[in-house]
Amino acid sequence: MKKGLLAVVLLATAMIAKAEVNFAYDAGAELVSAYIWRGQYNGGLSLQPDLEIGFDGEHSSFRAGVWGNIGASDWGFRKGLPIDEEADYNPNTYFVPELDVILSYSIYGASVGLNHYYYCDGSNFFSWQKMEKIIEDGNTSVTEVWLGYNFAEWISDKLDLHVNWNTTVAGNDFVWDDEDNAKRAWSSYLEVGAGFTFEKIGLSASAELGMSPWASDIYGNEKFAVINIGARVEKEFDLDACSLSVFVQGNINPDGLNKDNAYIKASGDDKLYNQKLNGVIGLGIWF
Repeated sequence: MKKGLLAVVLLATAMIAKAEVNFAYDAGAELVSAYIWRGQYNGGLSLQPDLEIGFDGEHSSFRAGVWGNIGASDWGFRKGLPIDEEADYNPNTYFVPELDVILSYSIYGASVGLNHYYYCDGSNFFSWQKMEKIIEDGNTSVTEVWLGYNFAEWISDKLDLHVNWNTTVAGNDFVWDDEDNAKRAWSSYLEVGAGFTFEKIGLSASAELGMSPWASDIYGNEKFAVINIGARVEKEFDLDACSLSVFVQGNINPDGLNKDNAYIKASGDDKLYNQKLNGVIGLGIWF
């Protein structure tokens, strides 16, 4: 893990040393009706701040940033008695604030990166302890690495046509055998996506197809499965000091889809985490 992080830093250093680069940053936040991650419902009404800084060259870039999620129901996490006396949490306050640390480097459309997901439930921030220690401490943080390619480099900067592969390499990501022994699942997510921006009217549209190639508790599949089909439409408004955007998004998980889990509800039911059909409306501000 440390060697992988060092490699990303060295690549970025080499880019800065050998090419003409400019400092770049993205800062802003989105207010969303639901927190949807790779097609999964991860919480209700949420504020999602985002900050990235880095350097841009003619055909390359380096980014380091943080992203967060604070849900309206997060403040009540694990407070009070659980609804079910046999449960160790209250289903209505299951979700917790999240903090992600992100590193990425891209050159000529190819990219490599690291995402560290930390869930603010009192567990250890770091996720690369030994498996036994992670299970014993109840550590919920997860670290993944990813590779990707965006064909926009060769076609048009208005087009987003990409393929990404993400694999969990550390943290709470295990599968259990019949004898209740745990081993690392190496949960992975393959995404193919496309999008286009209509600059004259400030409108963008995108679609994504996500797959989990093998059994994963994180994604809830027992074998290869398409787990996310999503689409998003966004309208941007340019102001002097910032830009505003409004968007709508819909996702469906066809893996195990049936009449009992294909529904959209507003709040309060632990079944929300397992539902297969999700929708979001959101408002963003960017500086």
